[in-house]
Amino acid sequence: MRAIYRSPLILLVSLSAGLAAQNPSQPAAGGLTNEQDHQNMMDQLGIKALRQGPSGNESAPNHANTDESKANPYTNVPDPLVMNDGRKVTTAKMWMDERRPEIVEMYEKYVYGRVPNNVPDVKWTVTAVDREFLGFTPVTAKDIVGEVDNASYPGISVKIHMTLVLPAMARGPVPVLMMFGPAGFPNPNEPRGADMDKVNSAMKALLLQQDPSLKQVFESHPAWDPIRNSPFFQQPQLNADGDPPNTWELIAAGWGFALLDPASIQADNGQGLTKGIIGLVNKGQPRTPEQWGALRAWGWGAGRALDYLATDASIDAKHVGIEGVSRYGKAALVTMAFDQRFAMVLVGSSGKGGATLLRRNYGEAVESLTGAGEYHWMAGNFLKYAASEASFGSGNPGQLPVDSNELIALCAPRLTFISYGVPEKGDAHWLDHQGSFMATVDASRVFALLGAKGLESYGDYRTAQMPPVNRGVLDGQLAWRQHDGGHTDAPNMKYFIQWADKFIGHAPPQ
Repeated sequence: MRAIYRSPLILLVSLSAGLAAQNPSQPAAGGLTNEQDHQNMMDQLGIKALRQGPSGNESAPNHANTDESKANPYTNVPDPLVMNDGRKVTTAKMWMDERRPEIVEMYEKYVYGRVPNNVPDVKWTVTAVDREFLGFTPVTAKDIVGEVDNASYPGISVKIHMTLVLPAMARGPVPVLMMFGPAGFPNPNEPRGADMDKVNSAMKALLLQQDPSLKQVFESHPAWDPIRNSPFFQQPQLNADGDPPNTWELIAAGWGFALLDPASIQADNGQGLTKGIIGLVNKGQPRTPEQWGALRAWGWGAGRALDYLATDASIDAKHVGIEGVSRYGKAALVTMAFDQRFAMVLVGSSGKGGATLLRRNYGEAVESLTGAGEYHWMAGNFLKYAASEASFGSGNPGQLPVDSNELIALCAPRLTFISYGVPEKGDAHWLDHQGSFMATVDASRVFALLGAKGLESYGDYRTAQMPPVNRGVLDGQLAWRQHDGGHTDAPNMKYFIQWADKFIGHAPPQ
């Protein structure tokens, strides 16, 4: 759980904007609907039909498989330590110089897409600074906008929104965890005393102007103020596990955090592919099959945000991490894999397209990622692996040249923490926790080759079984922990901080 403050005014504006937003099924001005863009990509690839993805409803006729005995139709995943020409990777240099670039190339071509060479520059501007408290810790919060140069196509504007929060009393540069999600001041410094009285008086006058009958209500409740007593001004609730919100935990531990809004980089739908940063680079035209999807676009935005953080002397730029949950967990892992400047990652409940093996027949499937609801996360070429009828025949997950064990391996030897909850609390079987554990175990061989430690002690990934819930494997640079909460990484944040501090040599404030 993250505590993100929203004032009544901001909520009112947001509600108005939401009501005015276009229906996703309606064409965007000058663009394609989600379904039209999806069909356009199928046409480019020569695909006539895709296999339907399974249902997450266990009572549906086409429900997703959750029987472990049927989960592994493909006997092997690609070996991260074997070159495409069959040579074995035996040294760290061979990994870095030959095998790693080879895997990156396959991921870019077939899975997540390529970031174009002509992506415009970003100019960052601090739009507001606030001095606040998170818990009992004073912080400095900056609202920051990164405006992308759109001179090549003025019809599309991209303004990346980030909020940076740092402990005000830090004695030196601090590590920072960049977190995918809504940006905004976490606990704005509210007006008090006479200033608050003025605000309340103005609010009452505005309400009376809109509805004079409220005069009787105000007279019946003379001690009530519409803003001072608003629930929006109350302290945020604790996490489900009883801990303070994750942002509070980070600040209390002497870390900073940056809230990066993915939607300000690229919309989370297919209709938005002709807008956002992808649409800007393509001048409003649909993608080609090898071009980037939303996951790479969000990762690109995180990289530009890291560019900005590196200019701030109060930040330890060598120890900036990236974090996300669910689709943003996928994005966090993809960001870490491709951008080697990030020192650490907390990957929350990422499922297929993230840490879970694509070849597994358990829960969410490759076909789920290629349907009209999720295809925009991936490169167009990824649709080939769910084709049932196409000019090239058909495709299946076993034909993929890479799998998520190699995606995790691309993070080596940097700090990589894979996090999940439990189905009983809402972290559904759909996510295939066991498939993520198997991928993590197999990726450990690469961490070991590079002098780091993973989950090697669990043996062969095909027979490796997850540790008990709440028993973390946190003694190496590649870590795993399944907590007893739901679809969140909140219960694992304190473990992540302690684990990362140990490796980066950071001590929490006394």
